[in-house]
Amino acid sequence: AIALLAALFVAARLGKNDGIPSERMYDLGLWILIAGLLGSKLLLFVVDESYRTNPWLLFSLDFLRSGGVFYGGFLGGVLATWLLVKRYKLPFWKVADAFAPAVALGQTIGRQACFAAGCCWGKATSLPWGVHFGETGNANTGVPIYDNDGHNLYLHPTQLYESFAMLIAFGLLYWLHGRKRFNGQVFITYAMIYAFVRFTVEFFRGDNRGTVFGLNDALGVSTSQLISLIVGIAAFIFLVIRARKPKVAEDKGV
Repeated sequence: AIALLAALFVAARLGKNDGIPSERMYDLGLWILIAGLLGSKLLLFVVDESYRTNPWLLFSLDFLRSGGVFYGGFLGGVLATWLLVKRYKLPFWKVADAFAPAVALGQTIGRQACFAAGCCWGKATSLPWGVHFGETGNANTGVPIYDNDGHNLYLHPTQLYESFAMLIAFGLLYWLHGRKRFNGQVFITYAMIYAFVRFTVEFFRGDNRGTVFGLNDALGVSTSQLISLIVGIAAFIFLVIRARKPKVAEDKGV
């Protein structure tokens, strides 16, 4: 709830700076949240074989309680934004620019919640900042707490890696919003930053990463790494295209 409220506040403020009424930004935010939740659950169903082979588990408490896959939420949110701005006749790139720092802030807070819950855990490590989760975390999320010899197991705090990285991203994107050279620059920059962050953090994740019909095993990357590569490349291409777009289009708020 804190992540949602903070994200909506930031999005409304930045949207207002670009001439979009705060009330409209709050409305958009709620619909985008719903689309994001549905998208995250849908991608979880696609990549998690246990749900594909046992579809009745979609109605289980574990599925309802799970956060889903972020990239599914991201894609669902982008699609919802595109549809909503068409309906309300709003400039897509300005809306996207306002929501980009907000999403980064939401991820910062959200990953802190993941750390507190014990989900999205990392691989075992002997590094001094490795973390040991308790019995409650194991009972709620299945995070491993002992090694094969029964000793306390210390894991990479991957939740905090991503949280701190996105906090830095939030600061950068918020700063960039007031200095952007063209509409869409902030959102596209967010997409590139997150693609890099997620691709890197995935190397340290220790929980089940899922697979899309065996494609991940064939390529040697996780589902999120595969999507990160696609998103990162696409974002770079869009950045080049938008940077070269005639200034007259920018003046029209495209």
